[in-house]
Amino acid sequence: MVTPSASPLAPPCSLPLPSARALPAQFSPPPWVAPSLPLQVDLTGGGLLALAVTFLLTCLFYAVTLHLAATFFIGDVPSQRAATAAPVPALVSILLQQYGQSDAAVGVDPSLLVGLVVLATLLADLLAVSFVYRLKLKSAIPLVLLHFGFAALLGVALGNLLGVL
Repeated sequence: MVTPSASPLAPPCSLPLPSARALPAQFSPPPWVAPSLPLQVDLTGGGLLALAVTFLLTCLFYAVTLHLAATFFIGDVPSQRAATAAPVPALVSILLQQYGQSDAAVGVDPSLLVGLVVLATLLADLLAVSFVYRLKLKSAIPLVLLHFGFAALLGVALGNLLGVL
């Protein structure tokens, strides 16, 4: 029979759990670990290593898609040119990604901010492609638009494949 003061969800003989301060010394972290640092970081944790890996993966993605677009538009081109031009739009898109989020600016439509980030990335891509492939700006515009198309298609495909989208 359950008494009115006992909780129906509590085990019959519940003992109070020890607090974190009452743990023995063998369970405490080693002395070289600062107590304010987390012992585990999730996969998308911050830091310089995460930023560097994100930058390198973005550069690789832009280099592959730019090389595909340049091969389709210009013909046979060395892949080193795409690898040379790819860090510029990668850097711009990573630096401006915070402005593409909904809470980045008060009173501004988020879709407008995303459009401005895409426009700035395309402009940086145009300047880098024009310089690296030695094209005039007018001649580089179709290549940049083709690069944008390849990047969008491959990005959506990879996002769906990895379950991100």
